[in-house]
Amino acid sequence: MRRTVQRVLHIVIHCRMANAVSVRLDDEVQRALHTLEASGMSRSEAIRKSILDAAATLRRREALRAEVAALDADEQDRQEMLEVASLMESLRAPG
Repeated sequence: MRRTVQRVLHIVIHCRMANAVSVRLDDEVQRALHTLEASGMSRSEAIRKSILDAAATLRRREALRAEVAALDADEQDRQEMLEVASLMESLRAPG
């Protein structure tokens, strides 16, 4: 019975553990990691935060690309933009 409990505990603990990742750091990344650690973050916190920040940046860029594509495809918006540009040009001081 005790062995069964140990097995179950091992399985539960193993399932709750996060995935480990191994990476090789070049000098530039090592210096950056030291900078983050010097701010009070643990090595794991710094790496996790960096990965999350990079993913968020990629998501924002993709959202911006999609928004630009949608605006570019919107003929009415493009026409309004040209009209506003024309108005601004007519209000510009000569010279």
